[in-house]
Amino acid sequence: MLFNIFISDLDDGIKCTLMKFADDTKLSGEVDTSEGRATLQEDLDKLEEWANKNLMKFSKDKCKVLHLGKHNPGVQHGLGSTWLESSSVEGDLGILVGNKLNMNEQCAAAAKGP
Repeated sequence: MLFNIFISDLDDGIKCTLMKFADDTKLSGEVDTSEGRATLQEDLDKLEEWANKNLMKFSKDKCKVLHLGKHNPGVQHGLGSTWLESSSVEGDLGILVGNKLNMNEQCAAAAKGP
């Protein structure tokens, strides 16, 4: 409960969609225009500023960019001085989502496990 109160101002000034889970934060936005890409990067910069101000750190090695859609330009984004790695499949609450929003081979293989 105290942690939720502590991070309650995390989304202040954020223009994109910010989702907060127990120990997970997801930022999403439309990047099909240069303005959309700039807004997403500005929000990433605001999150980094918030973390620095509150003496917290994001696990940047766990931060990934999932480029959705056929015609997504795949622009690289950064969090602070770290460029974020792109991913073709990401899991969210036990559900795997592919970059084309379909159940592709990578999703199927990841869903089957070892």
